[in-house]
Amino acid sequence: MTSVVAGIGWHIVGASMAASFYAPIERVRKWSWETTWALAGLFSWVLLPIGVSLVLLPRFFSFYSSQSASLLLTVAAFGAMWGVGNVSYGLTMRYLGMSLGIGVAIGVTLIVGTLVPPVMHGQAAALFTTRSGLITMSGVLVALIGVAIVSWAGHQKEVQLKGHLQEFNVGLGLLLAVLCGIFSSGMSFAIDAAQPMEAAAKSLGVNPLYAALPSYVIIMGGGAVINFAYCFIRLAVLPRLSLRSDLNQDSPTLMKNAALASTGGIMWYLQFFFYAWGAANIPPDRAYVNWMLHMSIYVLCGGLVGLVLGEWAGVRKQSVRLLLAGVGIIIAAANLVGLGMKAS
Repeated sequence: MTSVVAGIGWHIVGASMAASFYAPIERVRKWSWETTWALAGLFSWVLLPIGVSLVLLPRFFSFYSSQSASLLLTVAAFGAMWGVGNVSYGLTMRYLGMSLGIGVAIGVTLIVGTLVPPVMHGQAAALFTTRSGLITMSGVLVALIGVAIVSWAGHQKEVQLKGHLQEFNVGLGLLLAVLCGIFSSGMSFAIDAAQPMEAAAKSLGVNPLYAALPSYVIIMGGGAVINFAYCFIRLAVLPRLSLRSDLNQDSPTLMKNAALASTGGIMWYLQFFFYAWGAANIPPDRAYVNWMLHMSIYVLCGGLVGLVLGEWAGVRKQSVRLLLAGVGIIIAAANLVGLGMKAS
């Protein structure tokens, strides 16, 4: 049970990074979102994954050349799938608002990313026919309820503080959120598909806590291709955007923006750094709960971070109580998952 507690604890650390990474990015001024996102991504998708793997692996290039081409392509393709979901994230926020959009998208990716890997590995029956599986699945269901409540409370906050979104469109927004959730679950599929790479890293003596990290070079590389293509195509094509204009700022502005964007990128990477630590403490036959824990705690931490930063000041007490109720339900869900993994 100690390892399960440690696993959930590290997932909380990773999810808190995921919930907070956009805070420094929001403070960037006089830069387009595309330039900011690309610089943050340079750290989170390229520099840190490669840098960490250079430290961990005794022979960096030979490690990847020893992997089969089909494995590398599969892992990169799932990473690219996640990249498509990442790009569509902004459109979901545009038509549903941030809190409601995040809730729906994460709810979908929680379900898809949690259930599809065990189905692919022939473990689906155990989810619904064993005591352990039933308790764990009840935790997934409770987590979805908690995500829905926190998201609805967040939507009420947005309406009360800012008024209704001018482009609020439930039909289009829900469609985009579902598509975003499905494609974003590519990260879960990529991590699952990369298990042979994790095993290869362990065979070289890499600590199990870090063994999944070398696969991030390929996973995030696939996502980086999609994200960089989106950002730089928009910067090149849209007249209102200009990379040259963004970079033609005074030195203090450039340094501040670069520091903020890179900090956001580092925090984004750290979510999956600690995700790997959390997953290393979860029993292998319960690996499917890692994605559920990360996604649900992501929403939980997002709500708590908003409270700490004063984002809920001026919101009706009923909505704040709704948020706290959702947070409590997600905590209960994490405990259910822990009990499910302990049960025989």
